[in-house]
Amino acid sequence: MSVKIERDTVRKTTGAASDIARDAVRDLPLPGTSGKHPIAEAIGTAITGGKSNAGTKGYLMWYINQLEKNPLRVKMLTSGTLAGLQEFLASWLAKDRNKHGNYFTSRVPKMAVYGALVSAPLGHFLIWVLQKTFKNRVSLRAKILQILVSNLIVAPIQNSVYLIAMALIAGARTYHQVRATVRVGFWKVMKVSWISSPLCLAFAQQFLPESTWMVFFNVVGFIIGTYINTVTKKKRLAALRKKHFGDSRPGPMPPRPEDYPPLGPNPQY
Repeated sequence: MSVKIERDTVRKTTGAASDIARDAVRDLPLPGTSGKHPIAEAIGTAITGGKSNAGTKGYLMWYINQLEKNPLRVKMLTSGTLAGLQEFLASWLAKDRNKHGNYFTSRVPKMAVYGALVSAPLGHFLIWVLQKTFKNRVSLRAKILQILVSNLIVAPIQNSVYLIAMALIAGARTYHQVRATVRVGFWKVMKVSWISSPLCLAFAQQFLPESTWMVFFNVVGFIIGTYINTVTKKKRLAALRKKHFGDSRPGPMPPRPEDYPPLGPNPQY
């Protein structure tokens, strides 16, 4: 009888010890991660092959390592690729071809250059200033203030530069053409920013390491921008068909000397 009691006691003790060990392991961060962002790190671990490969293998870990070593260069390559891909994808979705019948219009490389040489450096600097200003400030008040600064200062600067670049890419060559583009499109773009930016920034504050914020914002911007660009192209094509055919029926477009001809005194956007 005593032997059985001792055996049961040992079994219970061993079981309790294994439970404690299991809980301790569960509380430890995944290998190669900081443990500060468990959700993002768990997703990254799943993508790169599970716990056995955590922090050691996979494209995601390679990208994060490169982002930490060469942040500006990686952001420039990422932003340029996404900007060019966004333009190409929107052209394909809207069935907007150039005069040669291709979806790879002249705007694709121009958008890639804008993303790499303008958008990425500007975003890198503005996000760096924003993060440095609110470094080590984790209170709810600080997070709300960070969102306000992002939407009232950072977003207007980025959107103004974006509209100026889009006007130049579309063919604007005078100050008045560029100014008209910014005046017409500024508040429309700001409304989209004021809806999406607070949600994205709150998500980044809670779940993402600061080094990945710019890339995360680029991906979200890519999705939203592709949708808006596609809708805009479809409206432009519908207007051209109505002008040339008298209705909005689908059909071949008349040949154009270039993808987006130079703008007149009154830009059509």
